[in-house]
Amino acid sequence: MALTVNEAQLGAIRAHGERTYPRECCGLLLGRFEPDGAKTLHAVYPVENTWEGAGEFGLGDGEGKERRFLITPEDYRAGERSARAQGLEVIGTYHSHPDHPARPSEFDRGNAWPVYSYLIVSVQNGQAADLTSWTLDDERQFQFETVHQTTEV
Repeated sequence: MALTVNEAQLGAIRAHGERTYPRECCGLLLGRFEPDGAKTLHAVYPVENTWEGAGEFGLGDGEGKERRFLITPEDYRAGERSARAQGLEVIGTYHSHPDHPARPSEFDRGNAWPVYSYLIVSVQNGQAADLTSWTLDDERQFQFETVHQTTEV
């Protein structure tokens, strides 16, 4: 599996993570699923992290926005409408890990959906650092996804 992105898109995700530090940022990835299983990102759709314990969704675990994010159903539907208006689909999500590695947590895995790409940017002391992408396999385990950076998307 591979995700193709351009430098401006990666820059937008990194900048979003730096703006919201020390809280997690989040957003949707709008693009296309390619016939060979790869994905191409065409637009980044930032949303507000609305995590407030997320008890209303049965996700409450005592963590705050420094360790969790929530994309509301309303924001997700708005992202889907934006994607459709551009002839695209939601191909994944992104979020930041303030002062933590760009590796998915167990919480991330438990709330992930198959097929999607999960881009994670590590933000260390307010500065974006590593950025990785992951997908779920058939056993619901995250697998590293290659990120191809291009200037043409």
